[in-house]
Amino acid sequence: MRYRTILGLAGLATVAAAGAMFAEAPSATAQTPAASPAPAPASSKMLTLPGGMDPAVLHAQVILDKLGFGPGLLDGRDSPSFARALRGFQTSRGLGVTGDLDAPTLRALYPYRAWRPIKMIALTEGMLRGPFLNPTPEDYADQAKLPGVPYRSPLEKLAEMFHTSPQVLVTLNSRETPLRVGQEVVFPNALPTERNYAIDDATWRSTVAYLNVGSNQPVADRVVVDESEGALKVYDAEDRLVAQFGATMGSSQFPLPIGEWTIKGTAFNPDWSYDPDLIAGSAPDAEEAVVPPGPNNPVGVVWLDLSKEHYGIHGTPEPQNIGKTESNGCIRLTNWDAARLALMVKPGTRAIFQR
Repeated sequence: MRYRTILGLAGLATVAAAGAMFAEAPSATAQTPAASPAPAPASSKMLTLPGGMDPAVLHAQVILDKLGFGPGLLDGRDSPSFARALRGFQTSRGLGVTGDLDAPTLRALYPYRAWRPIKMIALTEGMLRGPFLNPTPEDYADQAKLPGVPYRSPLEKLAEMFHTSPQVLVTLNSRETPLRVGQEVVFPNALPTERNYAIDDATWRSTVAYLNVGSNQPVADRVVVDESEGALKVYDAEDRLVAQFGATMGSSQFPLPIGEWTIKGTAFNPDWSYDPDLIAGSAPDAEEAVVPPGPNNPVGVVWLDLSKEHYGIHGTPEPQNIGKTESNGCIRLTNWDAARLALMVKPGTRAIFQR
């Protein structure tokens, strides 16, 4: 895929500095993860992106992400998930569906050029607050013994807050960058354009806020899970495509249940009931268990229950694997995309699964 730059359109601010890992400074911990106030952006340096990251791609990814056409990780790299997001955006705008950052697509993105691709942000105590647990037990029976399944480290939490990976944060900064209150760090610009949440559940409101999910979301008339495209699409009552997210769906052992279902309800920050009979690769002697809530819970931060028994749409502790691995029949999104979808739907929203 070839790209035409949007640097001239945007006056892109970028920063250079590479390294192998962050030096994680000691930080305060708490009993439960807490959201931080919206951090104030600081200055950024007018340099080029390090590590082979394409500034034009990152800028387009940031815009698509804010518009609800999730490109996966904000990483400045060409990928199938980025091309899929472009196709969704092009469809929504009545453009030729090429999956390329072509001239018509650039013109359609132009009105949003002020959404800069990166932000330099001073870390707050809330952004670094735990608890953290590293390593997280792989066995579900061991996870069930924990009080919760939190992030492994401050770095992992920060990466999820800004819709990217720890490796991207390392690339944008340096191995000497300490994670401490007041330290300025470069992030992909996942900050939402608004935070006027009409959410009564304080814990869920906190989760949505720290995941940088905007409060102004379209109302879904139906959700379409398309296996051939690896995407979950959201349509409004006027049959317009208003959002699209990359998804993992089904496997040979537990295929996607083709048909029309409904969303029965939503569980925020859920626990997860492990049933060995429903999970591929379970040991013959494995027993049922209930894994407590947390962002690294196997179903992430939210579960949308479907009228098809045992099936749901949910988040994941491994956002980098969306669209690359199999599921046990359910539909898996990144935590931030699953949280955004939860703001769009309600009980009774149709969910159509197709190939």
